[in-house]
Amino acid sequence: MKKITLSLFLLLSIVSCEAAKPVPQSNEALQKKADSLATELAEVKSVLTFTLERMGSSFEQVKKEIENANKVWDLKLEESPSTGSSQAKIVIVEFTEFQCPYCSRIAPTLESLLNKYPDKIRLVYKHFPLSFHKDAPAAAAAVMAAQKQGKFWEYRWALAPHYGSLNDSTFTAIAQQVGLNVQQFKKDMVLDADKQAIIDRDMKLGMEVGVQGTPNFYVNGKRQDRFSPDLIDQLVRELY
Repeated sequence: MKKITLSLFLLLSIVSCEAAKPVPQSNEALQKKADSLATELAEVKSVLTFTLERMGSSFEQVKKEIENANKVWDLKLEESPSTGSSQAKIVIVEFTEFQCPYCSRIAPTLESLLNKYPDKIRLVYKHFPLSFHKDAPAAAAAVMAAQKQGKFWEYRWALAPHYGSLNDSTFTAIAQQVGLNVQQFKKDMVLDADKQAIIDRDMKLGMEVGVQGTPNFYVNGKRQDRFSPDLIDQLVRELY
């Protein structure tokens, strides 16, 4: 659907640009051809606009979608946990949560990329627990408790496979696994107002920049609908 919409938008843009090109008024033959072409292009634009409307979109909606895809967003990197090089030319921001199976599956890929390019990429974590994942906020609180002991990322990677069993027992077992002070962790893992405020802050930012699901990635501030290791490999070749 997106490919079709983009193609239609590009055609509409061509139509608009072509119709706007000035033609020397002194050449009557060229002017007649230009008038005929403008009429034909106007008809094409009408058909394409109608097609977009039948697809549930409008010219302005498609235009806005493309603008957002190319926009470089301010993602407030310093507010959130990050790993990798602070001098990296490639910054990956992930809006994610722990109950999402897709987030769980891609976590090892992200960890592998960090191991592959330790000096070339930086990964930033943003909380985005989906409303229908009732255990995700508690998991977010647990990883924040690990963060308090300086082991956010160790806990983040270790908890990722357990998206189907997010409960206090799992949280505590992972804390022990990564070497946390378990008694302190149990006190800190409560989802209190401060932790909820962090979640709400990240959620608000995510909605402002167009996050609709998880995981959602932004690379160097631009949204990536098709994030993959190949994309990062390509950027490393281009930027280093």
